[in-house]
Amino acid sequence: MHDFDFDRPVDRHATASLKWEKYGGRDIIPLWVADMDFRSPPAVIRALERRIKHGIFGYGAAPKALTELVCEVLARRYSWQVEPDHLVWLPGLVCGLNVACRSVGAEHDEVMTLVPIYPPFLTAPKNSCRELVTVPLVAESDKWIIDFDELEKSITPKTRLLLFCNPHNPAGRVYSRQELLMLVSFCVRHDIIICSDEIHCDLILDADKTHVPTASIGREAADRTITLMAPSKTFNIPGLGCSFAVIGNRQLRNKFLQAMSGIVPEVNILGFTAAEAAYREGWDWLAALLEYLRGNSLLVEKEIGSLTGLSMKHVEATYLAWIDGRRIDGNFPGRFFEKFGVGLSEGTEFGFPGFVRLNFGCHRSLLQEALQRMRKAVE
Repeated sequence: MHDFDFDRPVDRHATASLKWEKYGGRDIIPLWVADMDFRSPPAVIRALERRIKHGIFGYGAAPKALTELVCEVLARRYSWQVEPDHLVWLPGLVCGLNVACRSVGAEHDEVMTLVPIYPPFLTAPKNSCRELVTVPLVAESDKWIIDFDELEKSITPKTRLLLFCNPHNPAGRVYSRQELLMLVSFCVRHDIIICSDEIHCDLILDADKTHVPTASIGREAADRTITLMAPSKTFNIPGLGCSFAVIGNRQLRNKFLQAMSGIVPEVNILGFTAAEAAYREGWDWLAALLEYLRGNSLLVEKEIGSLTGLSMKHVEATYLAWIDGRRIDGNFPGRFFEKFGVGLSEGTEFGFPGFVRLNFGCHRSLLQEALQRMRKAVE
């Protein structure tokens, strides 16, 4: 077993980091955007160094070896058989959400999603002249669940697309096969296409949970699902812009490619290099990362659970905690914590005011310091 040191702080100031620049010059710990403060796997860094030494940075094309490797990884990890020509490379997952909205239905049709949800889900439909319909998840005793009755009630003849997120960002859910079967049958019944964002699929924290790709549920699911995936969250390489869509239905894939045409740039060559190294040699690093994130997750759960006015559900996957701060501020609890030196994502951006999202993908002493500040704030 390799020894990966996730406790060692890495200074990210003055590195053009979106996460750290936001509070540049202020004593605020940034735990907002989903970007971890850990160095990427050594194998990825070595591969990038080799590529950079080559010294030529021309236009890139997806390496055949990488496409085949992705198919192998999907088969090995999820028993999901995907053909190489089902893959469409994208410079980012958000761009995939927007392309999906453009490629399904027509202007003024409806796109449905479950809130709280990653903010681009809420903006992509409007960017594509589509109407947004949101259905709230329901908080059960220990987790957030889909309200199928509410889904049925919210549907209209203009609903064409469901933007789905599994594992769910920000609620941290890993949806079960049973839930997915119900969701797929709902979509089949109403002839709705599913765009399933599965970018956090390799970040499952609970030992008793496994990720089930929506499209792998069965023939009907495969036929109406656009799956979006990337190595970016798993291996902490989001700034290298390399993602992909898996679209088994040829007609749907052609529409998707058509909607991309002339707008979506190619993936850059360093993105391809990093992706291939990560998928080939990054798994030991990932195993160690998950162990570390579990520790952080338990720490957050314990601390938040002991703070007056705050509560959260258990995080099954991702490195994000979704915290109920409505008793502190029904609209903007994030602003309140910012005054005390902790930068969180505001729930309003996720279509769910009164909550905050905390990113615990950082070294533990920084997380402890942030949680101390939150304790001071509520006390």
